[in-house]
Amino acid sequence: MWWRIVIAVAAGLMMFWVILLVVLWRARRDQPDQIRVLDALRLVPDVIRLLRRLAADRTLPRALRVRLWLLIAYLISPIDLIPDFIPVVGYADDVIIVAIALRSVTRRAGPEALQQHWPGTPQGLETLLALAGLPPQH
Repeated sequence: MWWRIVIAVAAGLMMFWVILLVVLWRARRDQPDQIRVLDALRLVPDVIRLLRRLAADRTLPRALRVRLWLLIAYLISPIDLIPDFIPVVGYADDVIIVAIALRSVTRRAGPEALQQHWPGTPQGLETLLALAGLPPQH
């Protein structure tokens, strides 16, 4: 009986893995020239600071700030939906979850919140918005 649970969990993780691959493939296909992997990797310290600043901003709704703190805890935690040692998709769950969180922040707080708290360069913000699938700021 326990093996059915194990099979169901494994099938669910496999389905999630396939969905992540499709999302990453579509994101890369839609904007192949705009986003380079090296540019995205350079954003990591700025994104971490952005999330912390947004989570500490008391002008944002409390529920949004709580979600951001939970996101930060998830990113820091060694436990992931897909372990980071798995090639390519190991970090994909983190990237997709951050993109979803940034879309949520933008929908609820407005793009001004991202601009106000962004610690990096304007080009970095444009790259971040493209990675999150958000319209560029002018």
